[in-house]
Amino acid sequence: MIKDRRELNKTLMRYASMGSQFFVAIGAGVWGGLKLDEWLKISFPLLVWLLPLILIIGIILKIILETNKK
Repeated sequence: MIKDRRELNKTLMRYASMGSQFFVAIGAGVWGGLKLDEWLKISFPLLVWLLPLILIIGIILKIILETNKK
């Protein structure tokens, strides 16, 4: 029983960390896109859309690869 509980906690923490990485990356991508758009003086918020989108695709691929290891 204790082994099952430890395994459950390990799995829970693994997925919680993946979710945290996902949300932090999206926030950093939006912030970085805003700053780059200001710095490059782009009138349309191009990098605010592209940078988080690229990060989301990369993180989803990372999650798929990590969860298919078994």
